[in-house]
Amino acid sequence: MADLSAAVADVAREAGALALSRWGTGFDTGAKPDGSVICAVDLEVDRFLHARLGALDPEAGWLSEETADDPARLARTRVWVVDPIDGTRDYVRGREGWAISIALVENGRPVIGVLDASARGERWLATAGGGAWRNGARLAASTRAELESARVPADALAKADRGTFTAVAKPNSIALRMAMVAAGEADLVATLRWGNEWDIAAAALIAAEAGASVTDALGAPLVFNRNPPRAFGVLTSAPAIHAAAVERLGPRAAAAVAGG
Repeated sequence: MADLSAAVADVAREAGALALSRWGTGFDTGAKPDGSVICAVDLEVDRFLHARLGALDPEAGWLSEETADDPARLARTRVWVVDPIDGTRDYVRGREGWAISIALVENGRPVIGVLDASARGERWLATAGGGAWRNGARLAASTRAELESARVPADALAKADRGTFTAVAKPNSIALRMAMVAAGEADLVATLRWGNEWDIAAAALIAAEAGASVTDALGAPLVFNRNPPRAFGVLTSAPAIHAAAVERLGPRAAAAVAGG
């Protein structure tokens, strides 16, 4: 596993260098049916990762934001779960809050997680049972024990959360926001809507290996390589405040689920 994780990190570094070389240059952009942004570099990086990761483990299935889903992955023990550029909005706007996200999932659980945030000079790596690291330094989630004043990456807090949470700088990449919890730079990240596995698989392992608590928005464990490959939100937090966060945000999450 150590050799494979190092090889995955090398592939992520190359993909990050490729994306960085195109960053700030002219490239085609567009919008998907769900309103999310896509650019030509997303597709270029996706093709690069598909070839290189497939060579590392030809038996693993493939799930990527930028590749048509192949149901054959559901029968595979292992699957690569990839977002070629997580945080594309920041990428196309020339902001640093984007990353290459790669996870290897085995029997529904991430066993390798890598984020390469080349624009920020950050490389994140975790292996199941082996801890989480950024640029060679071991990560540890914060020890915050109270939900009051918990640091949340946000452009602006919802009215209901003002006075309870403290906003800190927010990268567009949800993976990088979760990684902030792993690094003790934020205490809580929560999304209260349906989301895709490729957005969170790598960061979920990084956060968990750093000691953070990671669940869906309702407090249930995350399971990957599902059909469809979605979960209802994600809640990543310092471990001592996770139960309080679920209690506070749970009613909103339940209402959102009921509303479709």
